[in-house]
Amino acid sequence: MFSVDCIFCRIVNGEVPIYKVFEDDRILAFLDVQPLSRGHTLIIPKVHVALLEDLEWEDANALFKVIYELVEKVQEAVNAPASTVAINNGVESGQEIPHVHFHLIPRFKNDRGGPIHAIMREKPHLTRDEMIQIAERISNLSI
Repeated sequence: MFSVDCIFCRIVNGEVPIYKVFEDDRILAFLDVQPLSRGHTLIIPKVHVALLEDLEWEDANALFKVIYELVEKVQEAVNAPASTVAINNGVESGQEIPHVHFHLIPRFKNDRGGPIHAIMREKPHLTRDEMIQIAERISNLSI
């Protein structure tokens, strides 16, 4: 599947130049042109799918395998002691390009990036009963 309006699909088709770091038949990884840190890498499936949960299992498996293999390599290439691996899954989460993509962001001491919990300005105050109810709902829907 391909979308002519999708910048990532245009990248996959070779219409937009990139700084490629990895490619196989299912996955493409390249440096973000608006990096949050040195080595900020985007990892995408070549198939056009907007949401992670809509990926075919084979593509999801290939995607996570490449992420797993690139984390250490990207960190080593830029001498980063850590990294944040993140996905915005859906418009409400901040996803700006409707094509599944992971950010591998090298992290450095005093980079002022903050933890994942810093992205939400207002956090819910859930009771124990609410937590139990949510956990049960998720469990009942699980695999």
